[in-house]
Amino acid sequence: MDLLDWHHGRLSSRRLAVLVRHLPRDSALARELHGEGSEWTVTDHLLAQVADRLAEANWMFAMVHRDEDSEPLEYPEPVSRPGRPTGPGDEDDAGSPAGMPSQEELAVFFRL
Repeated sequence: MDLLDWHHGRLSSRRLAVLVRHLPRDSALARELHGEGSEWTVTDHLLAQVADRLAEANWMFAMVHRDEDSEPLEYPEPVSRPGRPTGPGDEDDAGSPAGMPSQEELAVFFRL
């Protein structure tokens, strides 16, 4: 496919828009527009969320069953996600805690 076809009238603007809209996730355009996040699927985000919850559950279990005179354990770090801060207590631009989706992202995910 040559973009000059669009310039010369052999490719309609609609067809070009459809081709661009349906580019694969790993295309150069998707990476340029969305960065590393373009490679993450919903499954990847859900799996990272499951890993975070499992680490928290293990931390809670260890805290409850530790010796009383031992030091408290550090809270587990969340799995790093593209475009998200990862430090404890960090917040993203929307004010959500690190690793947690914002209300807008949840609404889009659940199509509310």
